[in-house]
Amino acid sequence: MKAHVKWTDGRQFVAESGSGHSVVIDGPPDHGGRNTGPRPMEMLLMGMGACTSFDVMEILEKTRAPVSDCVAALEAERADSVPSVFTRIHVHFTVTGRGLKDKQVKRAVELSADKYCSASIMLAQGGVEITHSYEIVEEDA
Repeated sequence: MKAHVKWTDGRQFVAESGSGHSVVIDGPPDHGGRNTGPRPMEMLLMGMGACTSFDVMEILEKTRAPVSDCVAALEAERADSVPSVFTRIHVHFTVTGRGLKDKQVKRAVELSADKYCSASIMLAQGGVEITHSYEIVEEDA
C-alpha cells in the first residue's frame, strides 16, 4: 500500500492513495491552515470508523441480515500533552433493517473489534482504549 501527501500551502496538503483517490487535509487558521479539509487526526478517526463499518456490513451481508442502513458514530479523547495521541475511542453503531436479530449485529460488531478491523486493532495495541456499542432500529414497513 502506498500514498503520497503533497503540501500545497499553509497547512494544507493533498493526500493521494495508491488507488488514485485524493483528499484535501488542512489545519485550522490558528495553526496556519484555511480549514479546507479534515485535520490529520480526524482522517485517522474517520478511517478507523470506515474500517470497522466495512467489516460489520460485510459480516452482516454474509449472514443475509436485512440491513438497510448502518451508521458508526465515533467519539475520541486525546492526550492533553504532546504528542496528543488518542487515548480513548468509542464507536456506536446504529444498524437499521427489518427483523434484524440482536445476536447477528452483536456478533458482527464483536468480530470487527476483536478479529477483523486492522485500524482499530492497531490503535488498541498502541494503547488506545476502544469500546463499542450498538443499537438496532426497526425499519418501517
